[in-house]
Amino acid sequence: MRIKSQKDFFSGLLFVAIGIGFGWGATGYRMGTSAHMGPGYFPMVCSVLLVIIGLIVCIKSVTVETADGDPIGSWNVRPLVFIILANMLFGVLLEGWPALHIPALGFVLSTLVIIIVASWAGPQFRLRESLILAVVLALGSWLIFIYALGMQLPSWPRLVSG
Repeated sequence: MRIKSQKDFFSGLLFVAIGIGFGWGATGYRMGTSAHMGPGYFPMVCSVLLVIIGLIVCIKSVTVETADGDPIGSWNVRPLVFIILANMLFGVLLEGWPALHIPALGFVLSTLVIIIVASWAGPQFRLRESLILAVVLALGSWLIFIYALGMQLPSWPRLVSG
């Protein structure tokens, strides 16, 4: 068996691995039946579908010929690091981390910070454009999630909101 498309093969394996991982996590919840679904039913169905899609992609990668074998290029670490860091920062900054003396910044300021950090993932970082984007997205997110949907998130740091 020869892999004819490396990109498809490893993408399919990633789908299968993620599907198995989420399926395994879903086993900790009650499944229920199709008529009376439990909290684990939908994640399990999605996991099974993801595994099936991954297997189809893997099978396609060994049966369909590609011109150059679709080799996998080198990893670009910068976007990977900054996007993961931005997501982790949002969780920490939203509620704070008392053990490390990191105060809770609230939804708006946390959104501003993570957009600036995520902007560093790109090949060209422009502070002015990032600040404009951060302000627009933070205000838009506040309008949608806090104001329109009424989500109970701290909007501002405790020093400001009291």
